[in-house]
Amino acid sequence: MLKKILLGLGTVVLLFVLFVAYSLFIATPQSPPNSAIFAGNGLEIQIDYSQPYKKGRLIFGEESDGALQPFGQYWRLGANAATELTVNQDVLFAGQPIKAGIYRMYAVPGKEAFAVTLNSEAGVFLAVRDPDPELDVLTVEAPVVMQSDVTEMFTISIGEIEGGVRVDFVWDQTLFSIPITTVE
Repeated sequence: MLKKILLGLGTVVLLFVLFVAYSLFIATPQSPPNSAIFAGNGLEIQIDYSQPYKKGRLIFGEESDGALQPFGQYWRLGANAATELTVNQDVLFAGQPIKAGIYRMYAVPGKEAFAVTLNSEAGVFLAVRDPDPELDVLTVEAPVVMQSDVTEMFTISIGEIEGGVRVDFVWDQTLFSIPITTVE
């Protein structure tokens, strides 16, 4: 009798563990992972992030209006996991020097500009907590450009400019950009 109870309990625990593993690692997330990649002239940049959808919601705005991402509050620049920036050489991030490496990237949205921060705490699994501000490397202001078209899925893209790249962040009708240029 005890053997049957233990076997049944073991089966339930095993099924639960398999369900959790499937939910976390196998099932397609609501906000799929994506990467923005650039390689040219010796410069390699990769930004790994997850792409949430608008789904008819107010994205950026006042908390009292029900905004998904209220002005003045931490945002991981995507969903699910922390957004990570990898650069293969020392560069200027919006004019500020950073060393080659991997950085956690987040923002604090504002009506006129986003404060974009690079943090040295990379590799955080699922980024379920805010980053440690003592590990912030730098923060830059990126002016907001309002667009007439609506972008349903949050998208980060990298385009080549003279001396480096411009990283565009666009969601809903909000666009902001950060230049990343090589150190001369």
